[in-house]
Amino acid sequence: MPIKMKELPESERPYEKLEQYGEKVLTNAELLAIIIKTGTKEETAVGLAHQILKLNNKKEDNLSFLRELTVEEFMKIKGIGKVKAIQLKAVCELATRMNVITNYKDKQILKPKDIAEILIEKMRFEKQEILKVAMLNNNNKLLKIKDIARGGSNFVKATVKSVLNEAVKIEASKIILIHNHPGGDPTPSRQDIEFTRNIEQAAKILEIQLLDHIVIGNTNYVSIFSEREKILK
Repeated sequence: MPIKMKELPESERPYEKLEQYGEKVLTNAELLAIIIKTGTKEETAVGLAHQILKLNNKKEDNLSFLRELTVEEFMKIKGIGKVKAIQLKAVCELATRMNVITNYKDKQILKPKDIAEILIEKMRFEKQEILKVAMLNNNNKLLKIKDIARGGSNFVKATVKSVLNEAVKIEASKIILIHNHPGGDPTPSRQDIEFTRNIEQAAKILEIQLLDHIVIGNTNYVSIFSEREKILK
């Protein structure tokens, strides 16, 4: 017979442990157990949490895999019904949104890191490649960020016109291209670099300066303007 949660010492029960010592001391399983709330006749909430953690088939030793699990995949664990699965999905989405910067208007962009920090949490978990254009004024302050195109898992197609059209509309002086690599490796391809050159040349004709093209991977990014000469060697 598995031990029941109420049979554990109070200092070992997730709720009481968090209340007494704070959330930092709890294990991943204990934090998940608080969300799950109740176990089954055969398994405690902590035991169910351990089963969820075993679903991680990635090399990375972190919780990012939870974002990719579907409601149905959570429900394959005996004791995780639809309500608990939905609660887990909601918590994962909240965690993602907490890290996304939304109040970016008028933020001054002085280096690649400034724009990458705004978008990396929003783009790193996307399953498709997405191309965005950030538009700035003469003082490098952000005016707008717009989605230009969505592609597959390893490509995105966009025209020069679609990239520059919005910048012309709002009379932006400068732009930055940003797109993601869902595979996790932010290394720009030759196609990425060639596309950057085409945009740069066309933008000059319209007196718009292309400041950079940022490629976002999993937890990092690459600035094409910093790396393109090295990549082409």
